[in-house]
Amino acid sequence: MFVTDSPSTSSLLGRPCRHQALLTLPAQEAHVSAARHFTADLLETWSVPAGERDSAVLIVDELAANAAQYGRERMTLLLVLDHGTLHIVVTDSGPTVEHRRPDIAPDEHGRGTGIVQYLAQSTEVQQTHSGREVRACLRCSP
Repeated sequence: MFVTDSPSTSSLLGRPCRHQALLTLPAQEAHVSAARHFTADLLETWSVPAGERDSAVLIVDELAANAAQYGRERMTLLLVLDHGTLHIVVTDSGPTVEHRRPDIAPDEHGRGTGIVQYLAQSTEVQQTHSGREVRACLRCSP
C-alpha cells in the first residue's frame, strides 16, 4: 500500500494533485471491506465532509465488490483528491464482463453500477491490456 499527502504528480491527472492514495488487494470478496474502511478513514483524514465521504465509500464498495467478483488476481484502488473532485479508480485483472445473464433475476444483481452512476458526477469503464478499469468522479466540498 502506498499513501501520500504531499503534492505529487498523479498518473491519473498528469499534474501535481493535493492528495493521492493507492491500495492493492487480492481480488477476493473478503477484501472489499478493507477497501471500504481504507477509503472512509483516508477521506476523514483528508477532511472530506461526511455526506460526500459516505457517497465515496458506497462507490468504492460497489466497484471493489465488482472487482472482487470478476477480477482474477488483484484489485487496485486509487483515490485522488484534487481541486474539489475525488477521482476513484478501481482496476482488476479480470476478463470482459457479460452485461446481464438471463439466468439471474434482475433483482439479484446489477444495481451496483446504477448506484455508482447516480452518486458520481461521471463514470467510465475501460478494458485494459491486463483487465478492467472503472473510474468515478465525485465533487467534494473543501
